[in-house]
Amino acid sequence: MNTLLLVNSSSRYRDAITRQVADLLVDHLAEQQTKIINRDLAQGLPFVDEKWVAANFTDPKQRTPDQLAHLKLSDNLVQELQQAEHIVIASPIYNFNLPAVLKAWIDLIARARLTFQYTEQGSEGLLKNKKAYLVIASGGVPVGSAMDFVSPYLTHVLGFIGISDITIIDANRVDLSSNQPKEFIIEQLN
Repeated sequence: MNTLLLVNSSSRYRDAITRQVADLLVDHLAEQQTKIINRDLAQGLPFVDEKWVAANFTDPKQRTPDQLAHLKLSDNLVQELQQAEHIVIASPIYNFNLPAVLKAWIDLIARARLTFQYTEQGSEGLLKNKKAYLVIASGGVPVGSAMDFVSPYLTHVLGFIGISDITIIDANRVDLSSNQPKEFIIEQLN
């Protein structure tokens, strides 16, 4: 089954450029998908805390019911990534970086033994053979510039968990008021 995971991190719904461009991209990719998982982070996620860390580093066979409950959301987020062949991450640039909720999502999905492992040669990502699209927008920081810390960070994190086939789409360049958006998305994919 072809599965696409859409991760939206903008705190804005109406007029959010990343959401609009990500929706156009998902519409285009949906022709190839049989299932779409929509993970909207705008309502917030818990931050990693001491209980989460203790549960995560406990041998899975030894985890208590409380530890399993504490990891449940993280397990679900990891499962969504594992299921998806295509991942669309829509992120505005807030104060030169990604939204805090997207960082919380990353902390919850970067899991030793599930999304990466340590070997004698160093870390190895376990989420291979996946394609990621990063839809990024900012009101003032040009995507790909020296002030854009989002693109390189997300590229590095995804590579760390095994996803190296990544396309970055500068949502600032899409004129949503014209007929151009669909053609722009198709052009970015080729």
